[in-house]
Amino acid sequence: MDEKRLIGLRIEKLRKSRGLTRESFAEKADISTNYLGRMERGTENPTLDMFLKIAKALKVEAWELLDFKHEANHRELEELLSKLLKEADTEKLRLAVKILRTIVR
Repeated sequence: MDEKRLIGLRIEKLRKSRGLTRESFAEKADISTNYLGRMERGTENPTLDMFLKIAKALKVEAWELLDFKHEANHRELEELLSKLLKEADTEKLRLAVKILRTIVR
């Protein structure tokens, strides 16, 4: 998976674990809500300064934004899979079904 996507999912998870909406967190981090949304979806590549602002607003060390162990949780893996499938076109969905059938059997 794309690293930007993983970082975005990590930011989203940390934000939600603190009970912050996208809007309230964007204000706290002094960034636009749209920019935050693009980062969380993995379509925006944050600068180092932005990365540090986000870590500070979340009250975590910058390296913690790169800690992807959070994906080990079953529910989160289902959520991630669901998000990825929603973005896939029909051809990719067919391929995903074939792969999953092979793996699950």
